[in-house]
Amino acid sequence: MQISTKSRYGLRAMVELAINYGEGPVSLHEIAENQGISKKYLEQIVPHLKTEGLLRSVRGAGGGYELTKAPEEIVVLQILRTLEGPLALVDCVDSPKICDRKDICPTRDLWVGMQESLKEFLGSRTLDQLARKQEKVR
Repeated sequence: MQISTKSRYGLRAMVELAINYGEGPVSLHEIAENQGISKKYLEQIVPHLKTEGLLRSVRGAGGGYELTKAPEEIVVLQILRTLEGPLALVDCVDSPKICDRKDICPTRDLWVGMQESLKEFLGSRTLDQLARKQEKVR
């Protein structure tokens, strides 16, 4: 499994919004500049995050985007699922009916365990944690 550029950039954009949480909207230009991401590419990513209810747009002068919840309430897993879809390491883990060997497969438990560990790890990491780490290196 490899995380796409869309998810990596989307997560960085969300971190930028977390850093600025409570200070008003942030323009795509500012997000792109601060995170070293193409603005055009961000324009393709942001609608997915907005549709999922993770961020909202603010129109007008001084407009931009802002998080819909506090950074400590948004976990990395939610963002990656929004941008990647299901985080299945192997298709049969999320859809066991597709495999006629699920009951006798010697590796299925391995894939299930890995996927559970990944989801637990990503579900325990918040935007707030990533934002604080980003602020330390700025």
